Amino acid sequence: MRNKISIIGAGNVGASCALWLAQANIADLVLVDIPQAETMPVGKALDLLQAGPIIGYDSHLTGTAGGSYDGTENSDVVIITGGLPRKPGMSREDLVGANQQVITDIIDNALPRSPNAIFIVVTNPLDTMTYLAYKHSKLPKNRIFGQAGILDSARFAAFVAEELKVSLENVQTVVLGGHGDEMVPLLRYSTVFGVPLTEWMSPEKLDAIVARTRKGGGEIVNLLKTSAYYAPGAALAKMAIAVLTDQKLIVPCSTYLEGEYGLNGICFGVPVKLGRNGVEQIIELKLTDEEKAMAQKSVGIIRETMAALK
Repeated sequence: MRNKISIIGAGNVGASCALWLAQANIADLVLVDIPQAETMPVGKALDLLQAGPIIGYDSHLTGTAGGSYDGTENSDVVIITGGLPRKPGMSREDLVGANQQVITDIIDNALPRSPNAIFIVVTNPLDTMTYLAYKHSKLPKNRIFGQAGILDSARFAAFVAEELKVSLENVQTVVLGGHGDEMVPLLRYSTVFGVPLTEWMSPEKLDAIVARTRKGGGEIVNLLKTSAYYAPGAALAKMAIAVLTDQKLIVPCSTYLEGEYGLNGICFGVPVKLGRNGVEQIIELKLTDEEKAMAQKSVGIIRETMAALK
């Protein structure tokens, strides 16, 4: 029996994620959106299905009309991309009220149909919405987590490779913390060909790249007038693939913490091992005092956002 992934939110991020996943040939895909989207998920799924013979994938794609969740039953993975996107001048925190209802509605519709699924959240503000989904679903914490540092680390790596004019394959970056302007890049653990970034470029240049990474989502919002979608979609696909193939992939994810890194009662971006059971291990890195201070600043911002939950 083939694996099934349901993508709740068939907009730019969801459709991009579906394309990356279709090419992986590891699961059949179901696209769902809000009732107002009418037949849009059906059309996108059909379009993606017809690309299969051209690109060479054999994944089966279907979409549902009118906001229906029928067809998502017994999904192995449910990816939540639904929610309002950021607009220019809008912070992730501005989205709390609007997207809180979106998340609870998705959980209430998807979970009864797929009670054994792994849930991956990307709706912004990411860490707060992941926390909300975890609390509302009452799932074990290993089965519901959010995309966080995997995207931020990728942005960081892309900027480093561009600056140094080296292959992306040579760049390894690690970013922890909240998915936003106060993310925590760990320079000691970020390398090019195994050599720390601090030996490749001046502190000033490195600071500039870190600053651009922190504003990476906002930079794209200002250019597109909406949120990024190719890279977030690829990051979601990578996480889902790691789960379905039991890959034991170590990536930063937003996960619920119970004492790890000295934190409790918060979803926060930390390195985890992803496998068939979802978050199978939280990796605790030793942080310097400076890194701890940056992490605490990030924690403070997330808790402020969490306080806006109704």
